Amino acid sequence: MPRLAFIIVDVQHDFLPGGALPVPEGDQVIPVINRLQPQYELVVATQDWHPPAHGSFASAHPGRQPGEVIQLNGLPQVLWPDHCVQGSYGAELARGLDTTRIARVFQKGTDPAVDSYSGFFDNGRRHDTGLADFLRQQGVQEVHVAGLATDYCVKYTALDAARLGFKTRVLLPACRGVNLHPGDVERAVAEMRAAGVDIMPA
Repeated sequence: MPRLAFIIVDVQHDFLPGGALPVPEGDQVIPVINRLQPQYELVVATQDWHPPAHGSFASAHPGRQPGEVIQLNGLPQVLWPDHCVQGSYGAELARGLDTTRIARVFQKGTDPAVDSYSGFFDNGRRHDTGLADFLRQQGVQEVHVAGLATDYCVKYTALDAARLGFKTRVLLPACRGVNLHPGDVERAVAEMRAAGVDIMPA
């Protein structure tokens, strides 16, 4: 049984240059992730999969702009442009990504009332995606995490993996960040390191 799994986080068209919510240099993670995949017995992926008018979209809140922070069902919520809408081209896994080794894709952000950065839980930890149970069923004890974006979905996925008892490593050469505020990526890396996540430097 595989003891080590590779989690590919949100490598989707909308997060690439030219997409609805582009991560700077986001496309550069794809060849790195493709080269890494053969090293792992088990590869899984997460996929942002929002219904239209999701509560995290600025467009769902008249007068609000992307980047503003509101309260959404008791949680602070950064507002984003509409992105990764279910069934859209932007929500698809990137065309250049090798998906042949991906055993299963875990969709997140499906509840319109709460956002979901982590591949394991929504932001309120009210809903479980099933990723942790799947990894445990496969005998996984350690996970390596890569993808988009370092300071949001990669960070929260790694933090949850560590909290759930998986030995966790983030592969920075295969990640890129949003950096909504200068220094966000550096702060995210420091937060992950402080939580016991091993960091492979870029």
